[in-house]
Amino acid sequence: MSNWNEMLDEIKSSGGTLDILRRKYLKRLANITGRNVIAYYSGWLQYPNIPGTAVNDSDKNGLMTTINKLDRSKGLDLLLHTPGGETAATESLVDYLRSMFGDNIRGIVPQLALSAGTMIACAGKSIIMGKHSSLGPIDPIYSGLSAHGVIEEFTRAAQEITQDQSKIPIWQPILAKYPPTLIGECQKSIAWSEQMVTEWLKTGMFKNDRNKASKAQTIIDELGNHALTLSHARHLSAKKCKEIGLKVDMLEDDQRLQDAVLSVHHAFIHTFSATPAFKIIENHKGVAMVQIQQTILVK
Repeated sequence: MSNWNEMLDEIKSSGGTLDILRRKYLKRLANITGRNVIAYYSGWLQYPNIPGTAVNDSDKNGLMTTINKLDRSKGLDLLLHTPGGETAATESLVDYLRSMFGDNIRGIVPQLALSAGTMIACAGKSIIMGKHSSLGPIDPIYSGLSAHGVIEEFTRAAQEITQDQSKIPIWQPILAKYPPTLIGECQKSIAWSEQMVTEWLKTGMFKNDRNKASKAQTIIDELGNHALTLSHARHLSAKKCKEIGLKVDMLEDDQRLQDAVLSVHHAFIHTFSATPAFKIIENHKGVAMVQIQQTILVK
């Protein structure tokens, strides 16, 4: 079972028991891999304007809940479907996951793990993706702006004004919109993100590689370079991720695993589409933290 329409038929035939279906397929996936499974799923595509769909500190409560009582010697397969989120929260979540499972973590990306989701995936020993899966650039967003974009604009302004001071009236209203400390904060934000992912790659994915430093740097140069990716929203295919040096295993190489992963994925997407749930963190034993949007009636 992996087809979206087949999943919908099963939901209808079972009376809409979405919780039962998700747990059924999470358990099936764990039985296939012999590993712990936790799904870290956001419904941002269904609810783009709901606060809390991005990675944030409250997500640690969900991870603590789902990791409790697991046999941590079995490692962790972490299914990621997220738009990304806060850098500080991402660092904290990865630190916690590694304190529980060491480097025995695999990221599984059934569809999208963007920005901070990509950073989390890079913290594991490998990433499992399909031809339909995407990671994204890790260049940070600071106060709603691309940190790299801000620095690029300031650099361009400085160069043009130095060469031709008649450009000052053109740049003055643009630069006046930015607070005095913005450049420094953007530079720190970029350095923070790149240092974190570099360290995770060196101590995880390339832990036993003699060239781990250079391999990690090559990946950072690609994922963190706004000039190369052109947009923070860029979707990077499994093929591209392998080309830049990430250890990516293809779902299509194991039909049984692919069916199990996509069945889990479709069950979660159906849940978001049919219920007010906007974030679910759930393990293969049926333990979950579900965040539901609140409807306030005004009379």
